[in-house]
Amino acid sequence: MPAIEIKQGIYDVGVNDWNIRAFHGPTLSTFLGTSYNAYLILDEKITLVDTVYTPFAKELLENIQEVVDPEKIDYIIINHLEMDHLGALPEVKKVAKNAKIFASPKGKAGLPKQLPDEDWDITAVKTGDTLSIGKRTLSFIEAPMLHWPDSMFTYIKEEKLLLPNDAFGQHLASSKRFDDEVEEDTLMYQAAKYYANILSPFSPLVIKKINEIVSLNLEIDMIAPSHGIIWRKDPGKIIHAYLDWATRKPTQEKVVIVYDTLWGTTEKMAHKILEGISSSGLSAVLYKMSKCDLNEVITDIQSAKAVLVGSSTINNEYIPSLSAFLDELSALKVGGKPAAAFGSYGWAEKATKLLEEKLIKAGNKIVKEPITVQFKPTKEDLQKCYEYGREFAALVLNHEQ
Repeated sequence: MPAIEIKQGIYDVGVNDWNIRAFHGPTLSTFLGTSYNAYLILDEKITLVDTVYTPFAKELLENIQEVVDPEKIDYIIINHLEMDHLGALPEVKKVAKNAKIFASPKGKAGLPKQLPDEDWDITAVKTGDTLSIGKRTLSFIEAPMLHWPDSMFTYIKEEKLLLPNDAFGQHLASSKRFDDEVEEDTLMYQAAKYYANILSPFSPLVIKKINEIVSLNLEIDMIAPSHGIIWRKDPGKIIHAYLDWATRKPTQEKVVIVYDTLWGTTEKMAHKILEGISSSGLSAVLYKMSKCDLNEVITDIQSAKAVLVGSSTINNEYIPSLSAFLDELSALKVGGKPAAAFGSYGWAEKATKLLEEKLIKAGNKIVKEPITVQFKPTKEDLQKCYEYGREFAALVLNHEQ
């Protein structure tokens, strides 16, 4: 994508990665691609904030060239050491030979380890430090574990512009650059997916950092993250969304049911439980884990009021297709919700207790004993599943009060 002026004299010179479908190795699905945003500031000291992923270094330099000769870059700010933002730095530095590099103290310590084949001269900046670049002053806010120890934000007071790197972003490639130019539901879903699958484990730190920014009385009328769309119409929208997600506040009136099945019994149970929940006024959604994308299931649970997980028992365990989902649910700490387990079995019922343990480990609260069915379900068994769904829904609604 070409360089785009986002404020007078400030340009997004980043690139779209239209074809990427998995991020962080295979762990995060990116069905709509992503972007690596980098920001060029024209002032007495020409400043580049962040770079892009290594394979796109040439395109970054071409975008900078549209605005100014890259040799004239005076300062390079590194907000984060992950290679999707740092990877092009060696190529930029080959051209901008005299540019000074700034990073957080942990960024200064880590950068030579990420790029060990260069001799780096880096100035460390910490929260409260400022850097005059002419008519503008850059302020720095360390943001450790949002989502790496080295992470920091760059703020430009004169422009009311926050450059928070991986915070407030989305994996979304687009020919448009701003929140008022794209479909809102798609934007907010991708932002929620990004939070649920990357930042959720650090939710207490997210709350703390947002409160810190509020205490600094920073005026913000634009948030320009390093992935996805720039927030200019209503930057407060994504800040409030982060607070909802970080505090585990349900944002949708629904129950998420996740299951897998061997011979169809657990599947029949899941459908009847869903019918029971729906009859009580709550909506419910159903995911057969072997057929669904893990990251999208996690995203849906983040916004839901409650979660149910079901499995047949096999080898005294739950079905293996649920393992990665349950491990991620726990690792990402997507919890704080009423929860329960269900399932079927042949000779020994083991799966539901193991499912409960995983739900608890993720921070959820078991509000109802599991329901189980042995072998093929009778009409009476399925009616009990329906009633189980109704009773679970009532517990969820009472849990809110």
